[in-house]
Amino acid sequence: MLLDPQAEIMVQGITGREASAMVADMLEYGSRVVAGVTPGKGGQEVHGKKVYDTVAQLKKDHAPTVSVISVPAPAVLDASLEAISHGIELCLIMSERVPRRDTSKILVAAGQAGCQVIGPNSLGLIRPHKAKLGTIGGRIDNVQRSFTPGSTAILSRSGGMTTEIASFLTSHGIGQSVAVGVGGDPIVGANFVQLVAALENDPATRSVVLYGEPGGTAEEDLAEMLLQRKSRLRINAFLSGRFVDDLEGVRFGHAAVIVERGRGSVEGKKKALEKAGVFVADRFDDLLEGLSG
Repeated sequence: MLLDPQAEIMVQGITGREASAMVADMLEYGSRVVAGVTPGKGGQEVHGKKVYDTVAQLKKDHAPTVSVISVPAPAVLDASLEAISHGIELCLIMSERVPRRDTSKILVAAGQAGCQVIGPNSLGLIRPHKAKLGTIGGRIDNVQRSFTPGSTAILSRSGGMTTEIASFLTSHGIGQSVAVGVGGDPIVGANFVQLVAALENDPATRSVVLYGEPGGTAEEDLAEMLLQRKSRLRINAFLSGRFVDDLEGVRFGHAAVIVERGRGSVEGKKKALEKAGVFVADRFDDLLEGLSG
């Protein structure tokens, strides 16, 4: 599902402090990071992996199909288009504050090239005990403790809550098939609709836990799809922000967590999801309803 454990991975912006720490953890977890790109830093090494000035140079020695992009927001568009133009099939954009216009250009190019984008503003994704991309789960000891193999997928608009949910499920004997932080920006690549549709064809997944937030229409869009096409998956959801009386025009944390012109309210999302057959938990503990290990 999404991430082939055998896929070769490159990291754009690999020489950055956070990217370097991320690479160390990814390698320890078993992800196949083969090299990285930082313009002007070609010839250096990060954790034994060679750094190249361009993706074109890297591709002469390696055959990555996955890229993790950890560069400053103004450089994300160029880095993404460079990766997409060189045949990358899965692109994780971790950078935040990427201009919406740049994100739109990236998604158009990715769609034309058949590249799946996760993010921007995503901590990553993981297939427990197989491979992980990004900083999802934090340091390696916490990742190994929080995520365990199983049949429940986690899809979350919050990177931190992705790990919290995994840890909660693990503590109750429920493992995960895949966990994805979809990203906290108003415009992202893979969304709830696309990911649930993909999970329908994943034999390793029997159920899904969603973590939603105020703002945007990701949850309502999923509800609309589920009304049109019944899912074989058990889907449980938890929506944050339910106890704030008035979110109109107020942003909390993520750029996408803002209610505008009456759209994106938690109550509206809850009603839409329940109408579509999704179980919406009132308490965090209720997320376990109907799930099995």
